[in-house]
Amino acid sequence: MNGSRELILGRVRDALGDAGEAEALPPRAYRRQGTLEPAARIELLCERIGDYQAQVRRVGAAELAVAIGEAFAAEGAARVCVPGGIPPQWRPEGVELVVDAPLTLEELDGVDGVLTGCTLAIAETGTIVLSAGPAEGRRALTLVPDLHVCVVGEDQVVETVPEAMAPLAKLVRAERRPITFISGPSATSDIELSRVEGVHGPRRLIVLIVNKELQ
Repeated sequence: MNGSRELILGRVRDALGDAGEAEALPPRAYRRQGTLEPAARIELLCERIGDYQAQVRRVGAAELAVAIGEAFAAEGAARVCVPGGIPPQWRPEGVELVVDAPLTLEELDGVDGVLTGCTLAIAETGTIVLSAGPAEGRRALTLVPDLHVCVVGEDQVVETVPEAMAPLAKLVRAERRPITFISGPSATSDIELSRVEGVHGPRRLIVLIVNKELQ
């Protein structure tokens, strides 16, 4: 096998000839910076999240705990898993919070939902990005429970995918963090395009976008 591998790689090198690295790279003429004002950027994120059949609500910082409690109550969720690093001001009344210690997969499957923060959100694609931070927890938290309530700060929203890649790349290189991209509830389709939700993650996603200046 090693001989065959070297033979193939040798042929590739011969085919490339003296082409330098700069010549081999494709041109990067795509748009790398957003142009929207902050308010328009948040509106775009809300619109795109809604396109994915997820729920989205904008709240002030002072009402966040109440909004979290209402989101879970509306879905009939009374027992919710949380990562160990969620801020105390996020904790709602009337909901039992189970801290991931970590829980087994069976225990995770037994809770009614999960509450997390995020690393950032991408307005152009309506995508929430998690990187296993203290308020996000391990990847299993947002894959096993059927309901995910995610808190996004307005200051965490970028407009384009390239804008998101720079800080994420630093986290991966420096801390080897796993990155999860969430664009709406988990959904898949078969060859007949019959949509099925909840196969690879939660069937229900609720995003609370927080304006820290609104009290």
